[in-house]
Amino acid sequence: MARSHDKYADFEGLREQAVTLRRAGLSRRQIRDRLHVHNNDILNRLLEGEPPPEWTKRPNAKDDLKGRARELRLQGWTYDQIQLELGCSKSSISLWVRDLPKPERRDPAEQAKLANRMRWDHELAVRDEQRRKTKDAATAQIGELSDRDLFMAGVALYWAEGTKDKSYDRRETVIFVNSDPDVIQLYLAWLNLLGVEHERLAYRVMIHITADVEGANCYWADLVGVDVSTFQRTTIKKHNPKTVRKNVGENYRGCLVIRVSQAAELYRQIEGWWKGMADSARRDHGLPSSGKV
Repeated sequence: MARSHDKYADFEGLREQAVTLRRAGLSRRQIRDRLHVHNNDILNRLLEGEPPPEWTKRPNAKDDLKGRARELRLQGWTYDQIQLELGCSKSSISLWVRDLPKPERRDPAEQAKLANRMRWDHELAVRDEQRRKTKDAATAQIGELSDRDLFMAGVALYWAEGTKDKSYDRRETVIFVNSDPDVIQLYLAWLNLLGVEHERLAYRVMIHITADVEGANCYWADLVGVDVSTFQRTTIKKHNPKTVRKNVGENYRGCLVIRVSQAAELYRQIEGWWKGMADSARRDHGLPSSGKV
């Protein structure tokens, strides 16, 4: 016991250390372990008048969880369902809701359906999080886009989505149609890289008659940075009552058509660029010839 009392002989010096550690943001447990003071009465005296740091008040963060647990319990949820929804322990749930009336016993079949739905909702949330992580990691892999990267992407994008010349219908026009805003902006960046003047671009919206035509025109004009009054006449698609359209709702804005004027030479270049890319892919990666001349 004498040795124990000796440890606290310099009380004021120990208190000074304790106060310094407290003001540095340490918790009671951290101070106790740092100073080897395992007597709670003495620890209380050492820290008398010193408020705890904010981070040690984290248990209050459970107040929102507690409130949500009580709401769910009042709606008739079981402990298992609340635990699955909130991710907290049953012991905590029991402590938070024990004063509330027990929910009426559900029909076993209904209970099983609800439990299955809860599990499935949880599984979907996990999958969504996995999707998000994969997409974020893939986005980070791209990094900066060089001029050559953009050039190659633009050629492939045009050949997939743009109009193409046919042997039976020689037009050699450069017209691009798409409904994805990101695709439209990448395409415009590509045209800018090629030195195509903005004055050579003409815009037109293609959209179903049942949609918000005026709103769609304003949306696309804002996206490409031009006045909506410069848009050509909108192409209206009539609705076929025999088909069930899925592209409906407030996010449906039709397609934007972008036409480059005086573009015969540009079209021939695009076709040549694409042929060069395709030939190189076959030659460098051991793919069979397409048979085209």
